[in-house]
Amino acid sequence: MSTMKFCRECNNILYPKEDRDKRTLFFACRNCEHQEVSDNNCVYRNEVHHTAGERTQVLQDVASDPTLPRTKTVRCALCGHGEAVFFQATARGEEGMTLFFVCCSPDCGHRWRE
Repeated sequence: MSTMKFCRECNNILYPKEDRDKRTLFFACRNCEHQEVSDNNCVYRNEVHHTAGERTQVLQDVASDPTLPRTKTVRCALCGHGEAVFFQATARGEEGMTLFFVCCSPDCGHRWRE
């Protein structure tokens, strides 16, 4: 990953630029004419790390979302509660949309799909 680079001449920030003809990346100062060729083609990299709790929390919070549709035609297999929030999303490793349900019982939060 690249870090911020500073001009050797005037200590201002060097900004990434490209030379399309030569297909090279370099850093140039906007204050003086100083330029240096980049040793790495990565200008910026944003890595997002999620813990298992963060992913689970998103699905548990949907039960209290007033904008999502609710149904009373299903029963939770875990607690027997008769109301669930439902939404469509793509399931991992599958094509197409899947219908997900989340139990609205505050003590449960069980999720299942059909």
